[in-house]
Amino acid sequence: MPEAINDPEGRFAQPGSRVRASGPILILAVLFVAATFLAWYFTWFGRGLSDADITKYLTDTKNPRHVQHALLQIQQRMERGDQSARNWYPQIEALSASSETEFRLTTAWLMGYDNQSKEFHADLLKLVRDGEPIVRRNAALALVRFNDNSGREELVFVLQPFAVKSAATGVISSTLHVGSDISRGALLARVQQADGQVTEIRSPLPGRIGEVSRANGTQVNSGETILTLNSDEESIWEALRGLSFIGRTEDLEAIQMYANSSSASDRVREQAKLTAKSIETRRK
Repeated sequence: MPEAINDPEGRFAQPGSRVRASGPILILAVLFVAATFLAWYFTWFGRGLSDADITKYLTDTKNPRHVQHALLQIQQRMERGDQSARNWYPQIEALSASSETEFRLTTAWLMGYDNQSKEFHADLLKLVRDGEPIVRRNAALALVRFNDNSGREELVFVLQPFAVKSAATGVISSTLHVGSDISRGALLARVQQADGQVTEIRSPLPGRIGEVSRANGTQVNSGETILTLNSDEESIWEALRGLSFIGRTEDLEAIQMYANSSSASDRVREQAKLTAKSIETRRK
């Protein structure tokens, strides 16, 4: 039997004690990895859901990720032509009238996958007048699939700068500059009011700051434009695609701006040219 090393100060462990001590550490490490995996797995949108799970998730409005996961699963069924997706149409319609922006924008997009549904068509005509621009944009694109041009003006607006207005009167505070990339929901500015309250102004859309109208530290009135946002590339490309079907001659000026732009990507320029050509062909 091996003897213990003579170590009166206790600097060295008994032979074999390292193996015994590592046991609990190994178990903790395994548990940590397992917990991390399970947390990822149960929030991963790629995980398949049963019919019962989809029904349950759609009603779990306190957990937006569950609702979005269920809606994605329904979208995949609709893309495959799976008629079982119709089982959840009433719940989709209910979510389209939710006060939660995320639910409205997702259902607006989803409804475009069944352009034979009269109920979806009617809901989209409401959503294209929604108070949130991101919802209106998704509804406008979905309506194109219904061969409905009710969202045409909204798609043209995508090609133009979007004015962000102040929601309060006071002194503005912002460190953002022209050209800054912005995600939807990002903090654009704060407005400190005379009574000391601070109002945050967040971006309703993804994009890039095009022009700053109110400099940091200046006075701004409620309803005044503080800056403009240029749409992100994906939104511009989708709008151009939609306008290739429902665009009019009067839209060509905004479309040609991207076709001739040196700053636009090749993908956007090419789509702008195709869209302009499609509109001109329909005019003949």
